[in-house]
Amino acid sequence: MIAISDAEWKIMNALWEKSPKTITELTNELAESTGWTKHTIITFLKRLDAKGAVYYVEGERAKQYYANIPQDEAVMEEAKNFLNKAFKGKLGLMINTLVKDENISEQELDELFDILEEKRSKRK
Repeated sequence: MIAISDAEWKIMNALWEKSPKTITELTNELAESTGWTKHTIITFLKRLDAKGAVYYVEGERAKQYYANIPQDEAVMEEAKNFLNKAFKGKLGLMINTLVKDENISEQELDELFDILEEKRSKRK
């Protein structure tokens, strides 16, 4: 799978939200939150294009950029990489660490319980 940097995630999320987008549209959308210039966006798009994460179509006035990988696949790969890096691949350790956080709400605990119950029932 394709390794996407933290900065590149911002561009990918913008493209997954709505495609196509031009360099100008991406710059306008991300400038306030990132401070990036058009040249920074171009650099990231070139990297993402080289990785196969995005592609473009020549438009009338500007290139139209699209995400070339599904968001759910990229998110799953990133989650697996994080799990392996931070928790040595042990999902239980990660969940235990997150649940110990006192900021977890009852709603989040209920959602987690429902996810685990659904997974268990599918295995039976």
